[in-house]
Amino acid sequence: MMQDLTFFTNPNSRGRIVRWMLEELDVPYKTTMLEYDGDIKSPYFLKLNPMGKVPAIKHGDLVVTEGAAICAYLADHFAEKNLAPALNSPERGTYYRWLFFAAGPLEMATTAKAYGWRIDAENAQSVGCGLYQDVLNTLESALENGPYLCGEQFTAADVYVGSHISWGMMFKNLDERPAFKRYVQRLASREAAIRANQLDDELAKSG
Repeated sequence: MMQDLTFFTNPNSRGRIVRWMLEELDVPYKTTMLEYDGDIKSPYFLKLNPMGKVPAIKHGDLVVTEGAAICAYLADHFAEKNLAPALNSPERGTYYRWLFFAAGPLEMATTAKAYGWRIDAENAQSVGCGLYQDVLNTLESALENGPYLCGEQFTAADVYVGSHISWGMMFKNLDERPAFKRYVQRLASREAAIRANQLDDELAKSG
């Protein structure tokens, strides 16, 4: 019996990552939109996520928050959709590596750039992301071995990493390197990505 899957989001949030992931899975789910400074801080939602932030999912009685965790969970739960390498595949390590590289060093480095936080030779060793250019060079190297992060297989890591690269370039927090642009264009042409953007754009208009 399939458990009910509820997606808590706001279209002006990282919830767009999870929306794309859900559309790639092509499984039934219910969308609950939460307003900033409104029901996103309601007692009901704070019981689900005390941070009062989206995205979040409720799958049966299970609650999962944090975009990377949600993508990883959904890929594993719906393993038949092939959005993660097999557990015994060497690519599984590659998958984890770049999924959590984006959740850690990449997001930290681009946030620091956006807000002018100082990261330089004096403090880079103590900062999780290290130097900004090192993060970008490392990310670029991840795109050298195939159309996707795990070679020929499109995975949840591409959903998560591709979203961060796309937003980073759009908000000018990430250099528009040719490899990044080609990768984002490749991902943006996927039917699920197009469908997810349409759904969130419509939700934004109705909000």
